[in-house]
Amino acid sequence: MNAAAPALDFHGRTILITGAAGGLGLAFAEAFAAAGADLVLGDIAADAVKGVADGLASRYREQRIVGLPLDVTQEESTRRFAREAAHAVSGRERIDVLVNNAAIYAGLTRAGFHELDPAEWDRVMMVNLKGPFLMARAVRPWMLKSGGHIVNLASATVFSGTQLWAHYVSSKGGVIALTRVLATELGPHGITVNAIAPGITLTDASLGLIPDAANYGAQRGAIRRAAMPDDVVGAALYLASPLAAFVTGQTLVVDGGKQFI
Repeated sequence: MNAAAPALDFHGRTILITGAAGGLGLAFAEAFAAAGADLVLGDIAADAVKGVADGLASRYREQRIVGLPLDVTQEESTRRFAREAAHAVSGRERIDVLVNNAAIYAGLTRAGFHELDPAEWDRVMMVNLKGPFLMARAVRPWMLKSGGHIVNLASATVFSGTQLWAHYVSSKGGVIALTRVLATELGPHGITVNAIAPGITLTDASLGLIPDAANYGAQRGAIRRAAMPDDVVGAALYLASPLAAFVTGQTLVVDGGKQFI
C-alpha cells in the first residue's frame, strides 16, 4: 500500500470536473482537493459552483481552486471553459484530468418509452451525451501536449436495462460507446479514456426522484446497502491516476455487486 500511495497524490495537476455544484460532482471535487489537486469546477449553476470552489479554496489554501460557469451543450461554452481552466494555474497551461460528470437526472419523467416526450429525450441526449463529446473536444488540444485522463460518468442502468427510463439509460449507453471510441482515437497521444457506471447513489437527485431510494435494489447487491457518493469517488481517483496508465476504454461498474459484468 505504501508504494502505491504517491500515485494518488495529485499535487501539481489540474483537474476539471463538470456538474460540480452538487451530488457526485461535489464528492469528486472534495476527493481530488483532499488529494492535492488544483481544481477547475464547472456547472450551469454558476453561483452555486463558485460557492463550492470558494469553500474548498478556503480549506485548501495552497491549491488553486476556481468555479466557472459552464453549459456543456454549447460548444463555445466548453471551449471557453477549457481555455480558462488551462490558464487558471499561474505559469501552467495544461489540463491533466477531465471528469465528465454533468448530466440530467433529477426531475426526469419515468414512463414507458412510448409515453416519453421527444423533447425531453432530446434534452437528455444534449446534456448526457453531447456534453461529454463537446468537453472531450475542448480539452483535447491541451491534453495533446503531455497526455491526460478523461473519466466519463455512465450508469449501471445500462447493464440492467432499467425500465421506464429509456432516455436516461440510452444516453448513458452512448457514453460507454463514446468512451471506447475516444480511447482508441486518443490512446496514441497518451490520453486514457474510461467510464464509471454507478448504481443508484444517495444524492439529493436520487432521493428526490426515487421513492425509498435508500432501499431501492439494496437487497439485490452483494453489498447490501445503499451507495453513498464517497463509494464512487475512489474509482475516479484511480482512473485519473498513474495507477491506471495502462487502463483505457473500460467501464468500471460501481454498484455494490448488483451485477457482474
